[in-house]
Amino acid sequence: MRHAALVMAALSALAACSAGPSNRPVIAVQGDGETTGAAVPAGPRETPPLDDMDPTGITWSGCVEATKDRMGGTAPAGDWAYRCARLTVRLDMPSRPGRGSLGMALLGIGTGKSPLVVIGDPDGEPGTLKAARLAATLPPSLLSTFTLIGVDRRGTGNSDGVQCVPEIARLGIVEADPAEQSQEDLLEDIGRASQDCVLDLENRLPAVDSWRAAADLEQLREAMGVDHLNAIGIGDGSKVLTLYASRYPERVGRLVFDGAPDPALDVAGVTEAKAVSAESTFAAFEKDCVVRSCALGADATKRFTALLSTLRTRPIRGYDFDLTPGTATVAVLAGLADRGAWPALADAIVAAEGGNAEPFAAFLRPIVTGDSENPPRLDAGLVTECNDTATRLPPERVAAMATDWQGKHPLFGAYFARQLLRCGPFPVPQNPKPAKIASAPPVLVVTTADDPVTPKSGSERAAQALPAGVRVDWSGGGHGAVGRSSCATSAVEQFLVSAKVPTSGMSCPP
Repeated sequence: MRHAALVMAALSALAACSAGPSNRPVIAVQGDGETTGAAVPAGPRETPPLDDMDPTGITWSGCVEATKDRMGGTAPAGDWAYRCARLTVRLDMPSRPGRGSLGMALLGIGTGKSPLVVIGDPDGEPGTLKAARLAATLPPSLLSTFTLIGVDRRGTGNSDGVQCVPEIARLGIVEADPAEQSQEDLLEDIGRASQDCVLDLENRLPAVDSWRAAADLEQLREAMGVDHLNAIGIGDGSKVLTLYASRYPERVGRLVFDGAPDPALDVAGVTEAKAVSAESTFAAFEKDCVVRSCALGADATKRFTALLSTLRTRPIRGYDFDLTPGTATVAVLAGLADRGAWPALADAIVAAEGGNAEPFAAFLRPIVTGDSENPPRLDAGLVTECNDTATRLPPERVAAMATDWQGKHPLFGAYFARQLLRCGPFPVPQNPKPAKIASAPPVLVVTTADDPVTPKSGSERAAQALPAGVRVDWSGGGHGAVGRSSCATSAVEQFLVSAKVPTSGMSCPP
């Protein structure tokens, strides 16, 4: 009798709960606390207010000298109170969803109460160091409103950095001549890289991707004790923030994309767009040489082309690597991406003409060699790239594209075509399909006219794909405008500090 009464009471309670419509929004929960459904109304939203960071959420310690040592001779001048921390996040391997752990390295700089996260490219400078450099170029009001939080995204820098590609394969990949008709040696080195990374990283390999990097930012937001994530995404870091907005729409704060990957084109289309933009960036570099009366004069294209021809028959032997048409191309692309390094790049080309490869080596070492504090950037970039796309192109198709692109984009076409071989032997990822961003506050997307990493056309399409994407266009060159263009930096400052949204399409001079 007592059991029957309990059953009847439970059924009555259930009927009471389900009688009539509920006023609460329907929310579906999907791992890591992400929410989907009707929790956030569709369409543009108001820019959220700034939240104060919980001072006890993360344990910081001074790291001024260690940070300067990591940056070497290129550390910003002045007394900067860098402080570092380490946050444990979920590794979330496909074979063990929601389990495992990963150490994520953070760097804080600034006196503001609100956090502003900085995340960059997986094959670029680690986010901690990027934030340290960026702070030296930002207006004081931004650093008094925010504390910049640089993040070494998973697999990079000090965030359990990936270093799985054997040295011989790493050198083979960068030294390969882009114009070489045979792809056999390059394919062998890429295969060796894949094999060793699979063996070395095991189940951890597929967890190094942008999807999980977005979840890391959500755990960081929770640790900082703020309701919304404010962040600057540099290049591919914008992709991580886009995934964040898709997975955690109600947590989006004030976001800035400083160059954004193209969300519309396929992998081959995106890669050819990079070749086109790299050519235009080199043309801008050549014009800059003329204006500065640099040692290359008005013949930068002709002299670089001649240098590549010379290196084909007479590579310059080096201690860490040889200067070949491949390494020279990689170094030049790295130099073009850093607008402040253009004078040094011009000097490096002139030095190589005279048989001195050391100036070029400065551009190559972070990519190929690295050290215990800064692992080779090629490894994390390769693994992340191949985990972010399921596209695998057959070598014969890539060979045909290399021939075609070399004719259309003579400086860099063949190089970018060969990049499409890199993921061939890596396991094909099984990534969840991100939901379309149906609602978001205004997102500021900064484009750069000549950007060899995230071409302007792609950044424009990224802005169009957002519910409230607002574009600021800088007519300059290099990868990233924030801190380079005073006009673009001012627009970013007003947006982040005062929630002042500029007119979309605002143009900034070179």
